[in-house]
Amino acid sequence: MVGIVVVSHSNKLAEEVIKISMQMCQSNELKIAAAGGTFDNRFGTDANRIMEAITEVDTGDGVVILVDLGSAIMSAELAIEFLGDVVAKNVHIADAPIVEGSIAAVSQASIGATLQEVITAAEDAKNYPKK
Repeated sequence: MVGIVVVSHSNKLAEEVIKISMQMCQSNELKIAAAGGTFDNRFGTDANRIMEAITEVDTGDGVVILVDLGSAIMSAELAIEFLGDVVAKNVHIADAPIVEGSIAAVSQASIGATLQEVITAAEDAKNYPKK
């Protein structure tokens, strides 16, 4: 099953996004982790925290990362580099809104969708109309 990591500058926000997303979950086996804030719990991101979260949720089927703001992308990219080529090839940052993308990713991953299907679902969330 594809794992999911939610990266935010705020750990509380990442955890709440997971709580909302898990309401759409169809499986008790889904691996999802929050990687928010810095190592000392300040506002920001931490590549090591992200790398640990990736490792925690990686079952071998791939990992999708959802991020909030610009530097979260850079920290996630650095975390992926730390993993080495074998693991990194199956870890992808979704170009998606963090809330809608997380909900879409969880709903697909929890029914056993492939890595590409989970990425596509998350990224398609950019197109959800809001009026």
